[in-house]
Amino acid sequence: MLSYRHAFHAGNHADVLKHFIEVQLLHYLAQKDKPFWYIDTHAGAGCYALDSGYATQNAEYESGIARLWGRDDLPAPLAEYVALVKRINPDGQMKLYPGSPLVAQELLREQDKMRLFELHPTDSELLQQNFAGHGSQVLMQTADGFGALKALLPPPPRRALVLIDPPYEDKQDYQRVVSALREGLKRFAGGVYAVWYPQLQRAEARQLPEQLKQLPVKSWLHVALSVHAPSEDGFGMYGSGMFILNPPWLLHGVLQQVMPYLVKHLGQNGEGSYQLEFEENAGA
Repeated sequence: MLSYRHAFHAGNHADVLKHFIEVQLLHYLAQKDKPFWYIDTHAGAGCYALDSGYATQNAEYESGIARLWGRDDLPAPLAEYVALVKRINPDGQMKLYPGSPLVAQELLREQDKMRLFELHPTDSELLQQNFAGHGSQVLMQTADGFGALKALLPPPPRRALVLIDPPYEDKQDYQRVVSALREGLKRFAGGVYAVWYPQLQRAEARQLPEQLKQLPVKSWLHVALSVHAPSEDGFGMYGSGMFILNPPWLLHGVLQQVMPYLVKHLGQNGEGSYQLEFEENAGA
């Protein structure tokens, strides 16, 4: 299915959660001098206009990044993420929102590399344009990231963050995530894998975190942000979650600090909430 365009949702509450955590994971990998790879299986266009085109139709960023943009009381880890978005907008106006690849590009060092996959032909072309001129540091391919991942693992430096963020329009994507991780762990057990998923009332979305907990990994972290209660008609996304395999041990404490703040400022009608789970020595 190739109807999904992330530009409609750029900068919303789900992007805030996903990209704030992405920043934390990249900082963790950059603590050592050794190089690492950033692998994005569903990279999208890389950057999105907020003042024109698709993003203006529902203006979802107004209930996401816009609620944090002007605040001076941000917890330090969240302030790092907001500062990164502001660097993309040097005139101080909120006109552009970085996708996951551009968030990574802002934090990668000279020795690190990115491998980006996007199947949608239009978004793939935009991705190529947005990252032109980076040479061998950034390699892009119009391809299904689930299938392409096998050939990349393990990466030569034996250090990587793999972000898996499919559209989930096709319900088979939920099982593809589990299968890709199971296969990836066989090839590269020590990698950091981060999965984003939508909070929906469909069974596949509710079951995904429980399935991920069963994977053969030493530690995992699961965090979810609900911005409002599920709708009575059963339709619509009411939040999102991130499931991280082999997370940095400090991340749990960071999320304990930041998630109450996100609930307070991104929650709607007093219905916001969060879930945070962490398990070490999971028996891999």
